Amino acid sequence: MRRRLRCRHQGLSPARRAAFDTVLRVFEDNAYTDRAFRTAAEGLDVRDRALAQRLAYGTIQRVRTLDHGIEALGRRPVARLDAPVRAALRLGAYQLAFSDVAAHAAVNESVELVRHVGLERAVKFANAVMRRLALGLGELVEALPDATPEEAALRHSYPNWVARVWWRDLGREEALALMQAQNEPPETVVRRNRLRHGAVEGEPDPEIPDALRVERVDECALAAGFVWPQSRGSQLAGLAVAAEAGERVLDLCAAPGGKTTQLAQTAAEVVAVEKHAGRARELEQNCRRLGATNVRVLNADALELPEEHRDFDRVLVDAPCSGLGVLASRPDLRWRAKPLPELQRDLLQVAAERVKPGGSITYAVCTSNADENEAVVEASGLQVESLAAEWPRFAHPRRPEFLLTLPHRHRTSGFFIARVKRPHRQSQHGLSRSASQATALGSAP
Repeated sequence: MRRRLRCRHQGLSPARRAAFDTVLRVFEDNAYTDRAFRTAAEGLDVRDRALAQRLAYGTIQRVRTLDHGIEALGRRPVARLDAPVRAALRLGAYQLAFSDVAAHAAVNESVELVRHVGLERAVKFANAVMRRLALGLGELVEALPDATPEEAALRHSYPNWVARVWWRDLGREEALALMQAQNEPPETVVRRNRLRHGAVEGEPDPEIPDALRVERVDECALAAGFVWPQSRGSQLAGLAVAAEAGERVLDLCAAPGGKTTQLAQTAAEVVAVEKHAGRARELEQNCRRLGATNVRVLNADALELPEEHRDFDRVLVDAPCSGLGVLASRPDLRWRAKPLPELQRDLLQVAAERVKPGGSITYAVCTSNADENEAVVEASGLQVESLAAEWPRFAHPRRPEFLLTLPHRHRTSGFFIARVKRPHRQSQHGLSRSASQATALGSAP
C-alpha cells in the first residue's frame, strides 16, 4: 500500500486531478478502474467527469506504450520513479500522444500535479521529461512497428499473449482492428426493462429488441428500474437462451443480474447462482429494483450446487473468462486477464448435469479467445444447436453455428455464444478432456 500523500489541489483542473487519483490508485493500490474513478470523480459536473474518465481510462489502457515513450525520451526506468511522478507523467504522456489536449496544458498540469503532492524535488525532472515528450512522443509512437504480435502489442498497449491469441484466431489485419477498437470508448447502451413501465429515451437497435443507444445512462430511469446498462453483445447472449413462458431457467454465474433479469421477463422461474455473499446481496437488490420477482437468488458455489436444483428447461453458463471482449470498458482488465478454460469446462459439465434430458444450455463468455470459446464447447461432447439462422449478422466467421460479436465489426462488446443440448441419454465421457489438451497460446504468462 502506498503512503498517503498531502495534496494541495488549488489551481489544478478538477478533471485532471480525478484522472490522476484514479491512475495512481489503479497502478499503486491495485484498485479496479471503475471503483477508483467513482471515488475520484465524486462531485464533478458532467463535462469534467467525461474528461476525467477519458483521460484516466485512456492512460490505463495505453500504459505500456506510454511507459515505453517515457523511458525512451525521459532516459530513466519508469519503475524507479516515485509513484505520483510516474502517474503524472503517464497522464501527461497520454494527453500528448492520444488526445487533442493542447501540449502546453498537458505539460503544465502534469508538472503541477507533482508539485501539489508535495514532491518539490521532482518538479524540475518532471518538467524536463514532459517537455521532451511534447517534442517527440507523437513521432515516436507513430513510428512503432506492428508487423508481428509482439510489435503490435507494444504499439497498441496489450500484453504479448493477447496479441498472439488474436493473431492466431483472427489474422493480422483483424487483430490490429480489434486492438484499435478496444482502445476507444465503447458505445453506451441500456436494456429497456419490460418488467417495469416508464418513459425511457434512446435510439432503438434494429436487431436487439430492447437495446437503446444513449449518450449517458439516465440515473433516474436506472434507479426506477426502467433500464439496465447492458451492451448489445451481452443482451444477445440473454436472447440466445430463448427462454419461453412457463419454463424454469438456471443462471449459473448470475451477478450483477443483467442477463438474470432479462431471462426473468419471459421465464416462469429463474434460479440465479452467485458464489460470493456480497455479490449475491447486490444481485437480490438489482432484481428487486427491476421487478424480477420470479428470480430466486442462491448464494452457492456453482460447482457444488445442492442436489435438489436440477431438471431445468434451460441453463445459462455466463462463465468467468479472460474478458478480452470488454477491454474497452474495463481498462485495467488487460493487465489482469487470465484464460479460464478448465473452470469453464467444469461449469458446462454442471449445466449438463442440471438441465433436464433434451434441455438446452447456452454457453456465453465475454472474450475473443478460441481456447475459451469453441474449444470449451467441443470438449463438452454436447450436441450443438446452430444459431446462424436466428442471428446471421453475428455468426462466428469460421464456425457459423456459433455467435461471435467483435468490437471492431459490430461496435459492441465481444461475446462468444453457443447453444447446446443435453441428449436424452447423456454420454459420460464427453467432458473428460484433460486441461493439457488445451492449446498453450491462450495462457497468460
